[in-house]
Amino acid sequence: MTDSTNQERLPGRQRRRFPGISSRAYEHPADRSALVALRKLTGFDVVLKTLSGLLPERSLRLLFLSDSVRVSDAQFTHLNDMLRDACYILDLEKVPQMYVRQDPVPNAMCIGLDEPIIVVTTGLVELLDEEELRAVVGHEVGHALSGHAVYRTILLFLTGLALKVAWIPLGNVAIMALVTGLREWFRKSELSADRAGLLVGQDLQASMRGLMKIAGGNHLHEMNVDAFLAQAEEYEAGGDLRDSVLKILNVLPRSHPFTTVRAAELKRWAESRDHQRIMDGHYPRRDGDKDTSVTDSFRQSASSYADSVRTSKDPLMKLVTDIAGGAGDLGGKLRGKFAGGTANSGPGGAGGAGSDGTAPGDGAAPQP
Repeated sequence: MTDSTNQERLPGRQRRRFPGISSRAYEHPADRSALVALRKLTGFDVVLKTLSGLLPERSLRLLFLSDSVRVSDAQFTHLNDMLRDACYILDLEKVPQMYVRQDPVPNAMCIGLDEPIIVVTTGLVELLDEEELRAVVGHEVGHALSGHAVYRTILLFLTGLALKVAWIPLGNVAIMALVTGLREWFRKSELSADRAGLLVGQDLQASMRGLMKIAGGNHLHEMNVDAFLAQAEEYEAGGDLRDSVLKILNVLPRSHPFTTVRAAELKRWAESRDHQRIMDGHYPRRDGDKDTSVTDSFRQSASSYADSVRTSKDPLMKLVTDIAGGAGDLGGKLRGKFAGGTANSGPGGAGGAGSDGTAPGDGAAPQP
């Protein structure tokens, strides 16, 4: 442990560690509110233990043990060093087991109810350089510190259950409603883990490069971080209301936000006062988690969503802001937004292309 100034640095590197840091320090407000509420639920631990008997966790552990390579002092030693380093920086006492699985698709995950385990694919290990990989390992350790592995495992279980009861109309609808809600939470948890990865790697450019490579492959000389971030700006602001609806439909079935969106969100957080306060040693401590107010956490979550709507450049979010602000000529605005600001949008259509400068069809294309 270090003194209260938290100025301890790792040998040979200019990187700080954060003794006693609570996961609340880096969690997205929507993620944090859900976690705080679940931790406060009476009997929730009992429910989880019951679920652990229903979930194939033991089977997964045996599968990875038998058909993957366990990271250790003898195997993938550079990953083992990164893992121990990440746990040291975030002050996670028990180092999770990590496995490398043969799979050309770059991926990593943290799962498990009793004890989280981290799995990375060979595609990821071969794609990223050392500093980019360090951010990913920190990302997964952040999942472990937050307890995300528990809820991810439940999400996998419910998704599988939904497929089994798909023939029961109401049963499937109820479960899919839960799955949709869990996916929205999990997308926010990925933003939280990205922040944890930055706290571990403490190299924003490496984090950006890693996300860019996951999107575009190992052709770094052909890619540019600033241009990649410009894509996120274009994705958010471009198109009309039709594109806004397509964005929502595209993201609903996903457990992760789109990579350009993750990069833009991480850059915003890296430049925020919250991040700077953590780096200066001022952050919530783990020993204060039990005193956290559920009401305050939900209030912060609601405020975060409200800020997102207010500051968003997306046509639909701008329309919501206009309506909330009592803007007149709603019919004209709707015509302009759906028409993309064409010439016949009328006087109220100035909120279409005139406000965002784009033509119809410039939004994100539907995913296959």
